[in-house]
Amino acid sequence: SFQNEINEVPFFDIQLPYELALKIFQYLGKTELGRCAQVSRTWKVLAEDEVLWYRLCQQEGYLLDTSISDHSCWKLTLKNCRARESTLKTNWKNRIGAVSQLRYELGGVLCDVHSRDGVVIAGYTSGEVRLWDTRTWDYTAPILEPVHGPGDAGPQPHVSFVRINSSLAVAAYEDGTISVWNLMFGREPIHHYQHNQRIQALALGSEGATVATASGFEVKVESPNDRGFWQTVGTFEIQKLVNFLNLVPDVTGSPVTVAAAEDIVYLLKAEDPGKILHSVYGQPVTCLDVSAHEAAFGVKTFGWLLNEPNQILLYNLETSQCLKKMGNSIGDFTCVSLQNSPPNMLVTGNKDRRVRVFDLRKSESLCSLYAHQLGVSAVQMDDWKIVSGGEEGLICVWDQRMGTKLWEMHARHPVRHVWFNSHSLITANIPDEKSPRGASIAADDLTMHCKHRGIIYAYDFSVDQLPAESVLPICRSSYDDVTGYNYNIGLAVPYDNI
Repeated sequence: SFQNEINEVPFFDIQLPYELALKIFQYLGKTELGRCAQVSRTWKVLAEDEVLWYRLCQQEGYLLDTSISDHSCWKLTLKNCRARESTLKTNWKNRIGAVSQLRYELGGVLCDVHSRDGVVIAGYTSGEVRLWDTRTWDYTAPILEPVHGPGDAGPQPHVSFVRINSSLAVAAYEDGTISVWNLMFGREPIHHYQHNQRIQALALGSEGATVATASGFEVKVESPNDRGFWQTVGTFEIQKLVNFLNLVPDVTGSPVTVAAAEDIVYLLKAEDPGKILHSVYGQPVTCLDVSAHEAAFGVKTFGWLLNEPNQILLYNLETSQCLKKMGNSIGDFTCVSLQNSPPNMLVTGNKDRRVRVFDLRKSESLCSLYAHQLGVSAVQMDDWKIVSGGEEGLICVWDQRMGTKLWEMHARHPVRHVWFNSHSLITANIPDEKSPRGASIAADDLTMHCKHRGIIYAYDFSVDQLPAESVLPICRSSYDDVTGYNYNIGLAVPYDNI
């Protein structure tokens, strides 16, 4: 090729070796490289060198886990990546894409939902735990087996909490048991342990294998050793009942847990048990989120100090110093998202029905969005949008910079889980009432009206279709399907014979 013949590149009145010229061109952006490519044939070869475009691709955050040999034309690859991002943004804004409901009638009422990278885990009143992988539409989700065999008589305990990360799934049950499954190794639990009281809170590390649970006045941290045997790596005694529990991500060595118990926030490390990060008597913590170096939590003051309304506090976990007090609200802060927010940003939801975005370098909120009639219950943001869920069942998608609502979606129960990435969104509406009056008692009875069950939605914005075309699952069912739509009516004859 022509490139292999070039040893010297004309640079005005001197000739430079190709490698040196390439080093100079590394400081140019897309536009400048395009202009340089028009100078001469030699410069064109130089300006379209794969190294330059591969590096630009990486700088813009595309295909970070690929090597330079994976694509033959990185200039075109970058162009395609940008086009896809633009399409996804447009689809998000206009709600173009496929939406499906993740249902499991046999499970009874939904108790808890969690998701990670498009894999969804749900726990039910029947005691069953179910997975979906929304990245593949035709994937049928396995039901994760409990520890006790099918011979055990009587109903299973309700599921209290479920959590998932890239390799593990965890469920805590009403009777104080915890099961851990490895997503690679089938449906049997790989670890199982027991608390003697109800479990108050459950945390799973965002990566790796660490599980923390709080029950009564005890926090337990479990993790496998080098040989893969699970063991208790820490047991912490706490004076009050834990409301919120988080494992600090990206910790080397023994795991670090942040626990909020009423009005005290603890930093729990193996070598430093029971270290108090924050404590103000009579001012309970109302929400908590933790990133690798910081913890953010909402604090409720009781109004006898009118000059100090409810706030979000930001603490540095290394120095245990309070870095910031943000927001002044009459309502309680009900949810906060720090770990999944862009750098130096934080988004919160409040009982006063507002979603607020804070810049951690300032104290006042960047924007305050008024959305939900009964208070905000779940929230997440990225660099241009916010998704919030409310107690009344509304999901709102906002353009953060414009401060405007793009669209909304309503379901019956409070929104308890929101997760999204560039192309998909998972939302879960979970009923507060787990045993509704008038519903059948028998767990295996399918007559319980679906309005009591709660609902999980999965949106895929990389599919170009209007929501009207994809809302009803019945429209996607094949004509020889023998079950009817949402109300579990078994059709005696397939549709095409009617």
